[in-house]
Amino acid sequence: MSVKPVSTSAPFAGPFALGTLSAPDGPAFPALVTPDGQALDLRVAFGEPHLTVRDLLDRWATALPRLRELAADTAADRTPLERLTVHAPVAPRQVFQSGANYRQHVIDLHVAHRDRSDGRSDEEARAEAAEIMDRRAAEDLPYVFIGLPSAITGPYDDVVLPDWAEQPDWELELAVVIGRPTHRVSVADALDHVAGYTIANDLTDRATVFRRDMPQIGTDWLRSKNAPGFTPLGPWIVPAESIADPGDLRVTLKLNGETMQDESTKDMIFDVARMVSYASRTARLLPGDLVLTGSPAGNGMHWGRLLRDGDVMDGAVTGLGAQRTRCVAEAS
Repeated sequence: MSVKPVSTSAPFAGPFALGTLSAPDGPAFPALVTPDGQALDLRVAFGEPHLTVRDLLDRWATALPRLRELAADTAADRTPLERLTVHAPVAPRQVFQSGANYRQHVIDLHVAHRDRSDGRSDEEARAEAAEIMDRRAAEDLPYVFIGLPSAITGPYDDVVLPDWAEQPDWELELAVVIGRPTHRVSVADALDHVAGYTIANDLTDRATVFRRDMPQIGTDWLRSKNAPGFTPLGPWIVPAESIADPGDLRVTLKLNGETMQDESTKDMIFDVARMVSYASRTARLLPGDLVLTGSPAGNGMHWGRLLRDGDVMDGAVTGLGAQRTRCVAEAS
């Protein structure tokens, strides 16, 4: 099931973006999408019937010039987006997620999750969180962990809330799409390894973030973040060359039409280059992999309002388009 996007046009920065689409009862295919809401089947354009978006990212250096040419070809046979279904734009091999990367968000979570026996005031708890963030930024240690590709769903698909999830929450994020093998890359060179950007909503069940049975082992990201469909992705991958500054984008999420998150990526503690560089210190990032950069303030724990059956989330990031997903309670 899915909800329709607000508009059948595809507003994003630059002359084109990449998506994964399908016609009714047809297979998914990679598409070049133009801002006026038209799509070009790249299987036909490249003469490869089994082509995927990840295939293009695997050879991004040579594919990008060809995509520019196709975007400029106004005579190419294109299909209106309104006739097509939009899926998650890429199937990554690996998903790297970031926690505690927005200053105000960290403060909110620190206060919300502190032990109930903590007798300090909210102001004292916030001051402690600010000191922690300053120390983390100085030490250049982003908090990165692994997500599951199986949690990814389309930008307009329904999100099933598992019956065990007591506190399902939203976390809209800027997602980085890797465009070449990346291992131990410097901060200075990290952006050269980025193919583009997309939108991710990294849903989290707050009730299972921390292990109640073994608090000494800390967080449980498998349980809290990786239910099927807990990462709506897309709709598009916008090439990095079309985004002037990923450190100056507006991240906005509305719940049933009411704005809950509205913050600039300027509030990130670690910027995109530092996130990619840090992840690559240990892991080998592959083309098509995602690096989620964390979520700004305004999650459900902050508002005292968690997700429930029937909720509709509208998420947008400057220059990347918008996604719309509806929450559906899992049948007992």
